[in-house]
Amino acid sequence: MKTKKVLVAFALGLMVAVSGPMLTYAQHNPEVVAPPRAFKTAEEHYNYLLAQARGGTKHTYESVPKWEGLWEASYNNIAISGGVNLDLSGGVSPFFVGPIPPGVSAGGEVAEGVLTPEYEAAFKQRREHMLAYNEQPYDRLTTCEAPGVPRWLLEPYVREFVNTPDQSWWLNDLANETRRVYINQEHKNIDGSHSPTGDSIGFWNGDKLIVWTNDMWPADYFRGYPPFSNEMEIIEVYELKTLDNGMTRLEAQVTFYDPVSLVKPLSGVYTWTRATQIEDAGYRIRHWNCDANIQQKTENNETTIRLPGESGKTWHEMRNPDLPADLSGQTKTPGETDFDDFFGAAEGTAQ
Repeated sequence: MKTKKVLVAFALGLMVAVSGPMLTYAQHNPEVVAPPRAFKTAEEHYNYLLAQARGGTKHTYESVPKWEGLWEASYNNIAISGGVNLDLSGGVSPFFVGPIPPGVSAGGEVAEGVLTPEYEAAFKQRREHMLAYNEQPYDRLTTCEAPGVPRWLLEPYVREFVNTPDQSWWLNDLANETRRVYINQEHKNIDGSHSPTGDSIGFWNGDKLIVWTNDMWPADYFRGYPPFSNEMEIIEVYELKTLDNGMTRLEAQVTFYDPVSLVKPLSGVYTWTRATQIEDAGYRIRHWNCDANIQQKTENNETTIRLPGESGKTWHEMRNPDLPADLSGQTKTPGETDFDDFFGAAEGTAQ
């Protein structure tokens, strides 16, 4: 069937586009830059950096750093997942002892003393539960929940960074999870509740953007990695760098503060590289249709996938059931059937 061939080719193309630059960058993995001194809270850390920057750089539209184009997650040292960190043979993470298991698979020895006793026990329980499946059997994204900021940092999908003097907009094509950083402003929480991506404020120090995020939902660093609490706060320092080989990379030195889940603040580095092959293909970020994942939560708290035609499916019902069933022009794309509406163009239209 030509439809499947087209989809497979497209998927392979994305894999090549995602993995190509990373192999080149693997020889230039950045080191973690620890905070200038130990801080008890993210607020103390942020205010120290703000004072060092003498209140921050007041950029104009002309002077604000431009991080245009499409970007993809590259090296990080916190939670290494398939497609994000290709140097898995020597990959390390503060949450594991020695080399970590590849991708999001089971195995590995949990490092002790990084998480608080309660959260360390919970993480060990999660890893133990993964053994029978060789992966975490249930993922929050199954029920369309947003990944959350720590996971946002390394989701292996395409994103855009748009900087203005007053705000920075960071768009991830997964789950429509857009982060907004409010420049030279104070934190605001007018509804008194937390949210998936929390509240982010920041300031510029020359070409570096310093960001403080709080008020996040509890989530985890990545699938198969530890959870964190609703008291997590994060400091991020972003800088666009040009390597000695002439290639550019966006780097973020990140420090996690969570008195509930972490014994002490945890620092790491995350990077993004230009997705040039995806750009050349003309890719555009679209609205993420969570229904397209066709994943469901089972009674045993597992993630399962239902194929078209199987019992229990609901994602191919008519978009407007109150209208005539044979009303023309109601498939998402002209020429599609219900099956093709989900999986792509019909064989006759994929020529």
